[in-house]
Amino acid sequence: MNITFSSLSTILSLIVAGLLSSCECKPEKATLTIYCTTDVHGTVFDYDLKRNRPNKSSLANVSAIVNAERQKRPDEIILLDNGDILQGQPSNYYYNVIDTTVPNITAQVMNYLKYDAGSIGNHDIEAGHPVYDKLRRELQHPWLSANAINISTGEPYFQPYTIIRRNGFKIAVLGMTTPGIPKWLPKYLWEGIEFEDMIESARKWVAKIQETEHPDVLIGLFHSGFNYKYDGEGINTFKNENASMLVAQKVDGFDIVIMGHDHLGKLEEITNDAGHKVLVIDPYSHATFLGKIDINLSRNSKKYDKSIKAELIKLADTEKDSAYIRQFTPALEKVKSYINTPIGTFTEPLIGRNGIFGPSAFTDFIHNVQLATTGADISFSTVLQMDARIEQGEITIRDMFNLYSYENGLYVMNFTGEEIDKYLEYAYGLQYNTMHSANDHLLNFKTDGQGHPVKNSRGAYTLAHPFFNFSCAAGIRYTVDVSKAPGERVEILSLSDGTPFDPTKTYKVAINSYRGNGGGGHLAQGIGLNKEEMENRIVEIKPKDVRYCITEYIRDKKTLAPQCRHDWKVIPEKWFEQGKEKGNKLIYEAH
Repeated sequence: MNITFSSLSTILSLIVAGLLSSCECKPEKATLTIYCTTDVHGTVFDYDLKRNRPNKSSLANVSAIVNAERQKRPDEIILLDNGDILQGQPSNYYYNVIDTTVPNITAQVMNYLKYDAGSIGNHDIEAGHPVYDKLRRELQHPWLSANAINISTGEPYFQPYTIIRRNGFKIAVLGMTTPGIPKWLPKYLWEGIEFEDMIESARKWVAKIQETEHPDVLIGLFHSGFNYKYDGEGINTFKNENASMLVAQKVDGFDIVIMGHDHLGKLEEITNDAGHKVLVIDPYSHATFLGKIDINLSRNSKKYDKSIKAELIKLADTEKDSAYIRQFTPALEKVKSYINTPIGTFTEPLIGRNGIFGPSAFTDFIHNVQLATTGADISFSTVLQMDARIEQGEITIRDMFNLYSYENGLYVMNFTGEEIDKYLEYAYGLQYNTMHSANDHLLNFKTDGQGHPVKNSRGAYTLAHPFFNFSCAAGIRYTVDVSKAPGERVEILSLSDGTPFDPTKTYKVAINSYRGNGGGGHLAQGIGLNKEEMENRIVEIKPKDVRYCITEYIRDKKTLAPQCRHDWKVIPEKWFEQGKEKGNKLIYEAH
């Protein structure tokens, strides 16, 4: 065998490179900085397409901060995203549904920002297989979810974790997604995927990572919230929706847990069950804050001691990256052109505020669309936005995003008259306080341990339950008596046309996919259906989302005068009117 000088040189070079790569080349001391976003919900442009005005903050601010630090410390910066970035703004809808021939704007932006890793959120899954499968191929960084299991293989559908190398150090990032998805989303959106319990999944993957990777730092990137007691769940609830803190507490090995999903800022250090410190952080939502985590490492014998500090950076107080803005201006203008398309005319304004108190033209407009689109006997709908307002005059596609925020599907389901009554009793149990006089509160407000209503940061009273879990019906005439206890308030008088209402008869009901899959508890706790029974009640799933149906309804009618149907009312009426007036001041006029 003849070996030339050139080939020998090449072999020696490869040997040296291999030795160098295998040796410990870590400094005695080092600082790593991790920046993290969560629940961006499409806030990628320096412009709010829904409200038709500039954004106070967006990923343009993130770009300015991260790029400046990368220029100074290129080997010490990591950028992570914690899910729910694929839905929320008209730009998402445009690139998810309308123009799918080009790379998704989410991929374009995340690749431009050079994210190192991201996790999958429930609203990313809600975009559907064609969208998130395409995005996964377009992203230049790993998209993680260790507990989203491919049913056919038994392995994670997405990459479970990734290793990021900085300055000689190994940083392991384990991603997970809230397992509550099957409660809210129709099966076809997550077909072939099973979502494991986060605690069980974390224990399995932490052991594997520690055994095979021996990381210097382990980060949990969990699209799951802080409050594990939310919606009646608890510390022992299997597949708890908001299990991030439970994982941080019960599964040893994590240095940092980044949370999301609940849009609530959080920053604290806890001591887990094994006695080790874990930093937990949740940087709010919609690119209003950026999480910054500084890790100082110093050698102690063969190991490194870690000192971790963090902060939440308010992005509205920071500079914006002009190069980023220029880069994505063409895409912004393309979406603006789409959403400015006229579709019809309203002769009256449509105002969302009244919907949280009682009957309103706003919720009844949704009912009219759902009934017309499906031909159902009855419609269930909710308060979509507490403070939405569509002005009279020309209506554009942009207005549809203010009218209906989410890409909910539209179902027709079978319920008996008795079940319809139970559904409404449950809904109004969430919404209304039990009034003993006209001076009592109409709405069900959150209270402290002494029974006093809780106020938010701007002094407004806080609802005991999320407003989007309020619900009402159209197609039947009924009353809600707030002087009675929950479960005894609703009296259904007839169908809207005067036909008798039969508790034993089965009716076709139009309902959105979130509620139809069990979201809010109306079908489970209210009616008493399990998941299989809910699926069996589905008669039809419309091929397009509710917002699309609303758009086509307006296009067909051309000119509309939205009015309240007056299918139901709250009694005693004087108590209702006084409670509504008081509640309006407590919620909307607080300073």
